[in-house]
Amino acid sequence: MIGFSIGCNLRGRSCVSQAHINEREIENPMRTAIAAVALTAAALPLLAAAPASAEQFGIDDPKESTHGSDLIALQVRNGAENVDVTTMHADLRRAPATGSAGTIYVDTDRDDRGPEYVFVGGFYAGTDYRLLETEGFGKAAWGDPIENGDYIMRVSYDKDRVRIRMSRAALGNPDDVRVAVRISGTRAGGGSVVDWAGKPRSFTPWLAQG
Repeated sequence: MIGFSIGCNLRGRSCVSQAHINEREIENPMRTAIAAVALTAAALPLLAAAPASAEQFGIDDPKESTHGSDLIALQVRNGAENVDVTTMHADLRRAPATGSAGTIYVDTDRDDRGPEYVFVGGFYAGTDYRLLETEGFGKAAWGDPIENGDYIMRVSYDKDRVRIRMSRAALGNPDDVRVAVRISGTRAGGGSVVDWAGKPRSFTPWLAQG
């Protein structure tokens, strides 16, 4: 499980910088509203962000298992036009049997406790993703799909990497954001595995728009 702290210090490990997108990545097209997602044991990871001059925050964590749902590194950037979340995994696989999926809760309002948006998607081949309104954590709090603005998810199995981009318009054009990330999947021998960035339902530091 990943923990994080301001100053990019995670149990003494170093920060990680954002890598370039592999041209072999599998990409779904931009959309403003999409069909419902079919998830097995799903709930996505939260990525970390912190107020910094570069408007981004990254953490690194050693591999804990060989399952694709193990979150080993993440980076979040609150840019001028988009909010980008990148997660690195251990042995990310196409096979549906992994049930690998992620849930990213996005908090855009400092005066309203809890997330306003949730990005949900599967990481294995043949799944989809969507951005929803939410009144809190858990599926019971999820609301309507976002119909304004664009968002996209790219999965690179070669680099064990997932990249998510949400336009500022899709998130209500916020100034600052913070996220909570949950990754989940199914073990080969049965049972589920869950990996949060930090403690369950904990947010990253606030990240200012860059």
